[in-house]
Formats: sequence, structure tokens, C-alpha cells
Amino acid sequence: MMNPTMDDEISALAAQTLKIAMARGLKLATAESCTGGLVIAALTDIAGSSAVVDRGFVTYSNAAKVGMLKVPAALIERHGAVSEEVARAMAAGAMENSDAGLTVAVTGIAGPGGGSAEKPVGLVHFACATSAGPIRHSVHRFDDPGRIAIRRLAVVEALKLLLEGANRHSGQQNDL
Repeated sequence: MMNPTMDDEISALAAQTLKIAMARGLKLATAESCTGGLVIAALTDIAGSSAVVDRGFVTYSNAAKVGMLKVPAALIERHGAVSEEVARAMAAGAMENSDAGLTVAVTGIAGPGGGSAEKPVGLVHFACATSAGPIRHSVHRFDDPGRIAIRRLAVVEALKLLLEGANRHSGQQNDL
């Protein structure tokens, strides 16, 4: 049975990301929380991805973020796991703990529970790090279309950030 979060849009974005990364000589890594490995799964669904994909960190728990990515526990305590600061630290940690020159991090609240007025279900923070520039952050509030839809939307956004990062790495726009 096909994973309901994978579809033609995701496959196309993953293939395009791999093509650009390969052309730029970049290795990729992911640091995922609420997506639970769906971003790395989308990338590795593409034949030939082993030439570009280094590794994926599924850091669903705070302990995993600290242990695998070296996110400071105090940062999580101060800002919460779903925050710009932690997303940035996850992207940096993936870069430092891999052979990648391009990483993406995803941390959010997919629901159906776990949200609050300050951090509602559908809130997702993303960060993209490259070896050639500063970490970029974006945040999305996907309302609450349901857990599967939130995770799918987060995968799409993460792949778009990786693609932008690959293009940014060489200072060129995507014309391939």
C-alpha cells in the first residue's frame, strides 16, 4: 500500500532536488521530527539517490534531538522543540554530524493533539543549512487539515527548501 503522504508532486520535487544537488556535487542530510523520516524517504525513493543522500536523522523525541544532533537541551527547554531556534539547531546539527553540504530540518505539531493557543496543530518550523551560507528559516501554519495532510505539506516545503538551498549553494537559479 502506498504511503498517503507520497504523491507525484513530492516525487517530482525529490527528483529535481537530487538532480540539482548532484550537478552541484552536494551531499544531503535531513533532520526530521514531525515528518518522521518522510523527507528522506521521498529522496531515497528515487533511483540513484545514493549518489547524493548521505543520511537522515529521525529525531522525534527531545532526547534524540539532543543525542543525535547535539541540540542543546537548554535551547529546547527555553523555546520548545517546535521553534525557530530548535529548527536552526537541528539543521546545523545535521550538517555537523554528517558528510552533507546541504541539510533541512523539520519540527512541528502534526496533531491531532499536542497543540496550544501559542503553538497550534499545523505549526511547522523549517531550517535549511548549506556549507556556503547562513541557515535559512521558514515557518508555516497549515491550519489543521489533519495529521496526514500536515505531514504531506511539511514534506513538500522541506523539499522546496532543499531545492532552494541547492540553487543558493552555487548562487544560481534553477534552470536545469
